Amino acid sequence: MADPKECKAFLDAHPHINFFEIFFTNMAGVPRGKRLRRHEILAVFEQGRFLPGSILVNDITGQDVEATGLVWEDGDADRIARPVSGRLTPAPWLGDDVAQVALSMYELNGAANDIDPRHVLQRVIDRFAADGMTPVVACELEYYLVDARRTPDGKIQLPLSPLTGERAMQHQVYGLREVEEASAFLRDLWAAADTMGVPLEGAISEYAPGQLELTLKHHPDALRAADDAVLYKRAAKGVALRHGCEATFMAKPFADRAGSGMHLHVSINDAKGRNIMAADAPEGSPAVRHAIGGMKTLLADSMAIYAPNANSYRRFRANSYAPVAPTWGVNNRTVSFRVPAGAPATRHIEHRVAGADAHPALAVAALLAATHYGLTNQIDPGPAIVGDGYAQAAAGGEMIPLNWFAAVERFARSELLNDYFGERFVRMYAAVKRTEQERFNSAIPDIDYDWYLRSC
Repeated sequence: MADPKECKAFLDAHPHINFFEIFFTNMAGVPRGKRLRRHEILAVFEQGRFLPGSILVNDITGQDVEATGLVWEDGDADRIARPVSGRLTPAPWLGDDVAQVALSMYELNGAANDIDPRHVLQRVIDRFAADGMTPVVACELEYYLVDARRTPDGKIQLPLSPLTGERAMQHQVYGLREVEEASAFLRDLWAAADTMGVPLEGAISEYAPGQLELTLKHHPDALRAADDAVLYKRAAKGVALRHGCEATFMAKPFADRAGSGMHLHVSINDAKGRNIMAADAPEGSPAVRHAIGGMKTLLADSMAIYAPNANSYRRFRANSYAPVAPTWGVNNRTVSFRVPAGAPATRHIEHRVAGADAHPALAVAALLAATHYGLTNQIDPGPAIVGDGYAQAAAGGEMIPLNWFAAVERFARSELLNDYFGERFVRMYAAVKRTEQERFNSAIPDIDYDWYLRSC
């Protein structure tokens, strides 16, 4: 929790800041909070701020989920939100006189709230600490910039280029022209990231028109790495709006174009700060195999975290750079768990399953739970894939579960995730997702009319 001295120093250094957005990001991944005036912010650092418990379990549309028992049965009782240390910063996309600070939720007795995603992740990190290990993590996010205005029939479209006035049509993966056309947005985004202390690195044009990928630097504080991703997504959305765009982290916004993933990178340091995955061999040390063994074991149980929404499952298609099977390989982008090329000391695993729509803290928690389980039990992942992982998956073998409803039920029954995440969090997360599923299925999409209106 942040020290009030941090707030006092900030106020002294930023006399022009008059407004402060305080926000909490619950399990649905949507930041929610309040905008306060300058005279109110110090009290948040000194005493916390009361927020309704129902905010912990709002679904992705912001509606209450009564099945959790945290709405009417609980009297919508307050919990207390406290600022995260080191996260009080200006928010330049909101205006020169606006700052922000992220919050975590606590019970009134001071205990960490066990369904706050940050505390769920911390619970997993503590398992590593007890064994004298430190996970080193980075998040790599893909997303699209789309026009803030929909087409007349309600569809999304790519934005007009600020240089040519045209909409992108070609893939142009790694194209520099495409990065140049997004340069005004990227400059403002990098400036915002620097202001927030978020280590945002280089940008590339990804494998679809209008799609970008930027990487966050590896961090030996996995909780901070996840916080960085949350703040980065918030800033990208805000900066994009100032440029007439929406930054969408939907897993599959376009049916005929590449989906957007959140690739998670992980290595493990021992008590002396040495990477236990380091080795001269391209496949890394035995610790790499054991960690991947855990990732394979927990993948199906964790799909409700990595792919939290109905749209998430549209991303998993062969020959799309999204994985389709729980496979691993060395320097191979056709698998789920990739050991990238690099210097021996940098050996690590790239987990390629999560969509960009996943909650960063929960996705990292699932990744680390699997890594810890694999290392602790020295699980053998089987042979690495060599060559086309898509073709070998199609020829037979286990596939990634692709049913949203089945994924949530498997998550709810997972003994391992109940152990790592806590029984109450698993139960609450499943309740929220089941409610979302019911609400999603109650809507009639246009395709129902296209397929069935005249034919039935």
